[in-house]
Amino acid sequence: MTGPLVVLLVVAALTAHTMVNAGRWLRRPSDQPVQSTERVTVLLPLRDEADRVTPCLRALLAQRGVPRLRVVVLDDGSTDGTADVVRTVAAGDPRVTLLTGAAPPPGWLGKPHACWQLASRTEESTTALVFVDADVVLGPYAVAAAVTELRAAGATLLSPYPRIVVRNGADRLVQPLLQWLWLTFLPLRAMERSARPALAAAGGQFLVVDRAGYLRAGGHAAVADRVLEDIELARAVKRSGGRIALADGSRLASCRMYDTWPQLRDGYTKSLWATFGHPSAAALVLTVLLLLYTAPPLVAVTALLAGAPALAGVAFLTYLMGVAGRVVSARATGGRAWPDALSHPVSVAVLGWLTLRSYHLRKRRRLSWRGRPVG
Repeated sequence: MTGPLVVLLVVAALTAHTMVNAGRWLRRPSDQPVQSTERVTVLLPLRDEADRVTPCLRALLAQRGVPRLRVVVLDDGSTDGTADVVRTVAAGDPRVTLLTGAAPPPGWLGKPHACWQLASRTEESTTALVFVDADVVLGPYAVAAAVTELRAAGATLLSPYPRIVVRNGADRLVQPLLQWLWLTFLPLRAMERSARPALAAAGGQFLVVDRAGYLRAGGHAAVADRVLEDIELARAVKRSGGRIALADGSRLASCRMYDTWPQLRDGYTKSLWATFGHPSAAALVLTVLLLLYTAPPLVAVTALLAGAPALAGVAFLTYLMGVAGRVVSARATGGRAWPDALSHPVSVAVLGWLTLRSYHLRKRRRLSWRGRPVG
């Protein structure tokens, strides 16, 4: 029984850590009316987003509390009429500038190159940059609140994670793991205080940076060939002497990342190999995750059938502790807690499969995204 008890204690400790992160250290920008007098530029990179850019851009044009707001949009080689949609929605609004992107040069991936083109075209008087993806819809005071929180945190980079919109079974299994992973395993207080680049996290869907600090870190040019350009940018900021911070942005923004299972599968597959690094590190991490969160309900059922109620009880309690951590994470980030959290062991197993698929396709040089090779 020593092994199962150790697993129980570890999962309980991790769930307690999730609770501390969520209840004490996670920043929560105000969703109430707030004013920012800074010159803020929102940067919106687009590639074949004609079917989803309209609500995003309309929300940007409806921002309040940012009287000096500018919006710069980059059409990154779209073939579906994205630029025409942008022109229609903007309707000549003088705050909006539409750029035509150039193809990425050797050594650059598409997303970092698009973001760098946008950042390079902002006015020198701009003090804060806000990177937003086309699948993000901001609340009316989201930009003002995020910039205000950036300054209150004394940070160079602030990542306010949007509320992830889930509409099908695949979404509900996989998407909540995004917030659960960093709330469970990343010490938020230490991350903000530490200068170690390895201790960093960020989400590129909605990212707020001090322009001077961004340029000092090298901007997206410093992460030109990185699949996880958001996390690598946060690390570059730390290496340049800046600070980073995470926030719950679920009251400020929502994000529908993928519409179908193939999109979700391929979206995670393109980048999971970069998340874990060397295959041996991935194997170790996945083994630990499966042992802690997927194995307990299986052990509980097996032990019960074998007439070992004590072992079954410990394993079932371990499963419940894992579910509790998932519930805490969901409630802290605007996610759906019930009954989704009950399937947490399956979620972790699916994450494992997606990771194996990522390494498999990368080894065969078959990773791509938006028609461009990745990795």
